[in-house]
Amino acid sequence: MALVIDHPAQDAVSRWVEDAVIGENLCPFAQREWLAHRVRLCVSDAGDLDTVLSDLMDELNRIDQSDTLETTLVILGEGGGDFDEYLDWLEASNLLVFKMGLEGKFQLASFHPEYQFEGEAFEDASNFTNRAPWPVLHILREESVEAALASVDDPDAIFERNQAHARALGTAYWQSLLARSHGTS
Repeated sequence: MALVIDHPAQDAVSRWVEDAVIGENLCPFAQREWLAHRVRLCVSDAGDLDTVLSDLMDELNRIDQSDTLETTLVILGEGGGDFDEYLDWLEASNLLVFKMGLEGKFQLASFHPEYQFEGEAFEDASNFTNRAPWPVLHILREESVEAALASVDDPDAIFERNQAHARALGTAYWQSLLARSHGTS
């Protein structure tokens, strides 16, 4: 097991959650869980896929057995640095969820410092809706996602609003926000 709790990546991702995800309202459902301390941040300090998957399995089991934990951000402290490699790791992680029989119970959201939506230019500010200071595999409870989305009239509007908002703020703003997350400006 390579999970660590006290790692600089944890502080950076925590600041990013507060400044970007909550501060810019990229996820309108995040603040309640964050303030209720139902979000776990942990770092997989593994540099290889097999160990990351083992760490992810541990976290899936932890959240599955918890009545108080709503979501977990598994931060990749050593691996998944290259976006193409990260996408391969994300695919393997989704397969793990399936193999564990947890598909439909949990889903993964993905964040990466070099995140790029298909068909978008790398510099397009809309990519920053999924850019984080470190690679992240975000474990979400499917039931909670469905309930949250059912509480809004047009769930697709969240994604569209986020892209428009990110573009309105511009690439320089988001680069500065990520630099602040790392403690630099």
